Amino acid sequence: MKIDAPAPLRLTVSDLPSPLGRIEVILDEAGIVRGLDFGSGLPRIRRRMERLYPGLLLKAGAAPSRVSQALVGYFEGDAGALAQLDCATAGTRFQEHVWTALCDIPTGVTRSYLDIALQVASPQAVRAVGLANGANPVALLIPCHRVIGRSGALTGYAGGLDRKAWLLAHEGAPVAAPGWASRHSSTVISQ
Repeated sequence: MKIDAPAPLRLTVSDLPSPLGRIEVILDEAGIVRGLDFGSGLPRIRRRMERLYPGLLLKAGAAPSRVSQALVGYFEGDAGALAQLDCATAGTRFQEHVWTALCDIPTGVTRSYLDIALQVASPQAVRAVGLANGANPVALLIPCHRVIGRSGALTGYAGGLDRKAWLLAHEGAPVAAPGWASRHSSTVISQ
């Protein structure tokens, strides 16, 4: 669940395995998830945390078992497993509106960038929705992978389109993307 929380003084960075490669989870002192990204996005998410919280101490550490159990549960098919994790973001007002709209997309369903723009009452802001989607600091918890092009094509995912296709297939959403995900639905993506 997305919550408002004060800026943290210290963040703990934990690496966790997944069927899609390594995941980095960034938690504050209260155990609230501030960042979650796949291996390819690690430098990006760390830079974002440092920019959002200047002077912040970022240290390596183990994730609480509830975090690793929630991720394991999700990847084992429990669509609601991630709902037990609290996350906090620090976006602009528009980004926060978009991220809230993303949280309204049910598991197994996709929406277009235009659908989200209409939902946040900014029908002309399709590109801005795409940028807000790409700035999501907590992948999976805010399901930005569920947003696709209006034509049904998979477009733009910071974790890579192969991961996006895998996640959508894993959640039971129709995936109109030929290629890797349709041929290797149970294969681990290596880093």
